[in-house]
Amino acid sequence: MATAQTKEGSAVSAAVEEFRKAIIAADRSRLEKLTADELTYGHSSARLENKAQFVDAIANGSSGFSAIELSDQTISVVDNVALVRHNFLGTRLKGGEKMKLAILTVWVQRQNQWKMLARQAVKI
Repeated sequence: MATAQTKEGSAVSAAVEEFRKAIIAADRSRLEKLTADELTYGHSSARLENKAQFVDAIANGSSGFSAIELSDQTISVVDNVALVRHNFLGTRLKGGEKMKLAILTVWVQRQNQWKMLARQAVKI
């Protein structure tokens, strides 16, 4: 098992940061690049989205954020799979509502690139 201090862990950490920036920028192309085609994206409301639904919601602004801060992040890498846990503090675009979540994401390495395969969030 590897952590963020390893080469693999550092690459996963960079992918997580790229993903955070892509959400804030509502960058469809970057979000598509960073997510696996099989993505299952679980919201704290229990709503599930596939890749197309998730990317569309962020890109069209219906589910966007103006700011996202991640804290207490841990990364475990086993073979070509990474488990990332962190706390998420986000400010929604619509209404400025603050959301505080605990998040688990699962990343898979394909062709030397880390892609998010699954995500689940719970309110804290």
